[in-house]
Amino acid sequence: MEIALYEPDIPQNTGTIMRLGACLGVPVHIIEPAGFPVSDRAFRRAGLDYLDTVKIERHVSFAAFETWRKANGRRLVLLTTKAKQLYSSFAFRDGDLLMVGRESSGVPDNVHASADASLRIPMREGLRSLNIAVALSMVLGEALRQTGRLNDD
Repeated sequence: MEIALYEPDIPQNTGTIMRLGACLGVPVHIIEPAGFPVSDRAFRRAGLDYLDTVKIERHVSFAAFETWRKANGRRLVLLTTKAKQLYSSFAFRDGDLLMVGRESSGVPDNVHASADASLRIPMREGLRSLNIAVALSMVLGEALRQTGRLNDD
């Protein structure tokens, strides 16, 4: 299981997600351009001292990420409020890439079209979305549970 952040806007969310990746042993891919300088200094506050323990892969564009993903035979699972399928009814597999979009605008149509699956978290009517770090934690937890990777090894 790995995390992919599409052009993140908010360094604090990115730092929080990197900390999540560090604690659960899940690599994080950052697809640029980001809405802030991609540097340790930008992440330090939210990521604390965990940044040295997470594997971070940077991709200069979505096209570069797609080239890497396809060369490695990885399935792209997009978390989006526009999806029909609930994350809780999806069968996750080892090697899935869980992607979240920009906090301000999600992902463009070409990214939606590239996804092998699109999933959503059920929410109360009239509310827009969860924070991406919160949403990603929920879905990642389920994905790790399903694949037997949520244990103390």
